[in-house]
Amino acid sequence: MLRIPFGVDRLDSVLGGGAPAGSVVLLSTEAGAGGRAFLHTSAVINAIASSDPELFDLYYGDLHADSGYPSEVHYISFTSSETAIRQELQFTMADELVDGATESITFHDLSAEYFQLSPIPREWYRGEPTSLNDLGQGERREDPLSALGECLTEHAEGNLVVIDSITDLVVSDADAVQWSDIAMLTKGLRRAATEWEGLILLMLNTNSLSDQKLATLTAGVSGTFGFSWESGGSQRARTMVVRDFQGVLSRLESENIVRFETEILDSGFDISDVRKIRWWIPRLAYWFRSDWPPFTEPWESTV
Repeated sequence: MLRIPFGVDRLDSVLGGGAPAGSVVLLSTEAGAGGRAFLHTSAVINAIASSDPELFDLYYGDLHADSGYPSEVHYISFTSSETAIRQELQFTMADELVDGATESITFHDLSAEYFQLSPIPREWYRGEPTSLNDLGQGERREDPLSALGECLTEHAEGNLVVIDSITDLVVSDADAVQWSDIAMLTKGLRRAATEWEGLILLMLNTNSLSDQKLATLTAGVSGTFGFSWESGGSQRARTMVVRDFQGVLSRLESENIVRFETEILDSGFDISDVRKIRWWIPRLAYWFRSDWPPFTEPWESTV
């Protein structure tokens, strides 16, 4: 089966080229733990694959024999404008990558549909002067889920679509966005994605969601990447765990790799290709020789 690269070369190498075509992947992330950086990296690296092959080769390398990059990259946001997203990319990734990619990324701003039922002044998200008294008197747009569905139907086939983020839908107080509709969205997406044969990434901030609701969303998608912070003494490390990914998890388990330590570089999101375990020297020193001087740095071994 053809695979679509996530755009993170070490991860794609371990996965045999990326995600199986037709996958819907939930990026479940703690704040700042790497989920957004992963989303940005996937969009940028896949975009330069077609717009600047030399730059793609420099930052990514050769595609796996069983993978092929998507024809188009689409970036959907409910709250951020194209300008804001471009600025965020420039803050986190190398300028040459962002410049080479953004012209090949199609941005879809659904803020008008998202904010229309709120008291937010229209010029904040549409650039049109208005007052609070004018709200509700202008053109009514469809609800954000319907707008998302139409956008996906038109653009998802054979392409990479990143949705930043469904957290905005989960925390919305608008009557037009019900939790049951969001849960059904993931199930419907998974069914439709098998026909579209592209790759859809859904980002979700776990700080705003209960464990029960997160489990519901996880059950509705093809696979979940969990991004979190782990602490070891005075150090904090970003980690990524692959969960419930049909056609992928079995390969990882055969390599004894399900958890990765990660880092954010100018080239974007990156991983270690080994699972790491942290042991603490002070504890070991106590076990073996109580008269050893204390140590303050952790010792790492790979397994």
